[in-house]
Formats: sequence, structure tokens, C-alpha cells
Amino acid sequence: MALAQTLQAAWYGAGRLPWWCHPLAGLYGSVVKLRRGLYRAGWLRTVRLPCAVVVVGNLTAGGAGKTPLTLALIDALRARGYQPGVVSRGYGGSVREPTLLGDAPDPTQVGDEPCLIRAAGVPVAIGRDRPAAAQLLIAAGCNVVIADDGLQHYRLARDVEICVIDGERRFGNARLLPAGPLRESMDRLATVDFRVCNGGVAQAGEIPMRLQGGKLRALVDGREQSIESFAQTRAHAVAAIGHPQRFFDSLAAQGVDVIAHPFPDHHAFAPGELDFRDDLPVLMTDKDAVKCRGFARHDWWSVPVQAQLPQTFYDALSARLRLART
Repeated sequence: MALAQTLQAAWYGAGRLPWWCHPLAGLYGSVVKLRRGLYRAGWLRTVRLPCAVVVVGNLTAGGAGKTPLTLALIDALRARGYQPGVVSRGYGGSVREPTLLGDAPDPTQVGDEPCLIRAAGVPVAIGRDRPAAAQLLIAAGCNVVIADDGLQHYRLARDVEICVIDGERRFGNARLLPAGPLRESMDRLATVDFRVCNGGVAQAGEIPMRLQGGKLRALVDGREQSIESFAQTRAHAVAAIGHPQRFFDSLAAQGVDVIAHPFPDHHAFAPGELDFRDDLPVLMTDKDAVKCRGFARHDWWSVPVQAQLPQTFYDALSARLRLART
């Protein structure tokens, strides 16, 4: 945790990088370039599915808003007559074999994000072998596969690539891991089909995305309450996401007196970690709520967000998918 904070401070601020980051970044960049070149040359084999594949990913380590975008894509594709399914590695879970999620998956086994997406009623398959996992979706009746966090997973052939950009932090110092936040070099942006900017100011060629909050939902009994009812209320805010400060700032903008509790991305919560020894409410992201319902208390609330994008984006995506199917 301390090392991650040190690195992120250097990536996005004026912090100082440890000396060993620079040679490791050079080595990492060489490996990434070689791997991508082997796929381009055909030395490493890609697997093409008998349906269209939409990849949602990002260029930087950590969260940029991929899951809200994936959920928005599901709704948009369903409205246009598609039967989408989502394939994920299942990061944070213990299951490694290709698995089609049931109605009540365990986040400790399959990961938090797949559980959150499955709760939307869409088929979800996980596994390190993503092409094999995606075949389970096709067998379940899906005719479009959305690969969550799959931009660097070249083994699965894709028809559309969407890169999500954190509009506030952008690309930090624009260096490769671990000297910077980049998973691939910046020139990768020129090869994707769509660049979606989450928050901040969208630059030329980027599609703006905004995260809009909804009614808060109690973890214990599902009752709902508006965020406005928490204005001027002191509350604990829990976030185990790639950019926790975005969550804390969004609550503060609604007038909540936030006591911030950031955790590492995909953190597996234990009951004692959220025992703050007071009677203040606890607010958390939907992604964290799926891991805490088993030991939740009466005044714990999930704070949902919904991605808002222009309809022209969905129209352009649908046109790409029609082209892919022909």
C-alpha cells in the first residue's frame, strides 16, 4: 500500500520515483513491444469468435471508469436488439477455469466487478482463458461479447476497441510502468476505435462521459434514500477502486462531510476493517458493496453511478457492429 501510494504520487504529482523504476520501465516496454509484435506477425495466435467482440480497456493502471461504461454498453446494445455478454478475467477471485456465473456469484471466487455486472442481469463468464470463457457466453445465447479490461489481452480477436481515459488524471507523467501509469505507450491510442473521456474535459477526438449518481441503496434491506438527504451529514466513505479520490470528491460535491477510507483496488474486505466504532453512516461504491453485504450493518449504503454518453457514440458503435457481422 505504501509503495503504491509513493508510485502514484510520482506518476500524477511531484513525487520522486525510486531509482529502480527507470530500468524496469525500459525492460517492461521492451517486453510489451515484443509481445504485441509477435501477435501482429502471427507468431502468437489470436482466437476469433463467431460473433462480434467489443473490448473495453484503458491505457493506464488502475480504474478509469471501465465498469460503468460496460454497464452502459449493455443497456444500449440490448435496446438495439443485441444479446450482449461480458467476459472478464475475474481479477481478485480464486476461480481460474472458464466459468459462467450463476445468479448469486461469490466475489471472493469470481471477483467484484463480474459480480457487479452480473447483478445487471447480463450473462458473465470469467477465466484466464478468455476465448474459452467467451465461448460459454455464445453457448448461452449471446451474439455480442464485451471484453471487460481486455485492451492488452491480444489473444482474443476484437472488432471494436474502446479506450477509457481518466479525464482528471489523464496519463500522468506518460511513462511506462513502473516509472509511470502506462500499460502501453501513448501511440497505442491511435489504433483504438473510440476514446472515451470519463470526467474532466474531453479533448479532440474523445467522447465525453459523465458519471451520474442515483438513489443510495441500503446493503441490508435495499431501502433507498436520496444523496441530498446526506447533505451536511458526517459519514464514512469507503472505496477500494482505482481512483478512490474521485468517489470522495463526488460525495463532498453533494454536501457530505466525508471521512475518507481508501483501500487498494479490488480489496477483499474483512468485517473488522469497517468497524469505525461510531454510529455514523458508511457510504461505499457499488463495486465494494457486493463484497460487504454478508456482514453489512443497518446504516451502510451503496452509491450507484450511471455512465452518460452521447447517443451518437452508441449509433457509431452499432454501425461498427453491423459491419463486423457482415
